[in-house]
Amino acid sequence: MRNRRVLGIIPARGGSKGVPNKNITELLGKPLITYTIAAALESEFLTSVVVSTDDSAIAEISKKAGAQVPFIRPDSLSQDSSLSLPVVMHALRFMEAKEGLEYDAVMMLQPTAPLRTSADIDEAIKKIFSSGADSVISVSNVEANHPLRMKKVDGDKLLNYVDQGFEDMRPRQQLPDVYIRNGAIYLALRATLTRQLTFSGDDCRAYIMPEERSINLDARRDFVMAEYYLQNIRDASA
Repeated sequence: MRNRRVLGIIPARGGSKGVPNKNITELLGKPLITYTIAAALESEFLTSVVVSTDDSAIAEISKKAGAQVPFIRPDSLSQDSSLSLPVVMHALRFMEAKEGLEYDAVMMLQPTAPLRTSADIDEAIKKIFSSGADSVISVSNVEANHPLRMKKVDGDKLLNYVDQGFEDMRPRQQLPDVYIRNGAIYLALRATLTRQLTFSGDDCRAYIMPEERSINLDARRDFVMAEYYLQNIRDASA
């Protein structure tokens, strides 16, 4: 694996409406983004770790944490409506031009998934190169939030979202496993990313993560849950 060049990109825009300055909001006394930077830097297989940001405070914190911040993201890629893929492509092109080389694969690591570990990163990288896949995305089991339990409201009438023709009252343990992207890891071969413009290629494999490492921080309450899991990890390792 070590002869493969894998670029780790951490997208961290300054604007955030749900939680102001979310990417540098403190989580157990440390800026949120530093958890992702630390895991990325501890990886055996990431060649470079780059933070793409438009914000000077995020840039300074990221540099102190050990990540590269070789550019300030253009305003055109820093709007509320900006998508992740153009941000990743901008960072990839910048780094390849700067270093005069091509990467073999690109991994996007969102700061809002602070419980993802370096082992998760490395296992995903091992999977893409050992399996012959063109992409790997981390997922977690939906558990009780199963689609066969979900409803839709038509007027005020309650209907099954997935119509099986009957009310499925089986306990969760008897329902088929269903997974959802947890936002922790998006990995694709460079060729897949640049030609298909997606992290989900024709042969996309799942990297399954447990619930306790799959918290994705979108709201204040998510910080409370993440602190709970992080504190338990600290207590277990003490």
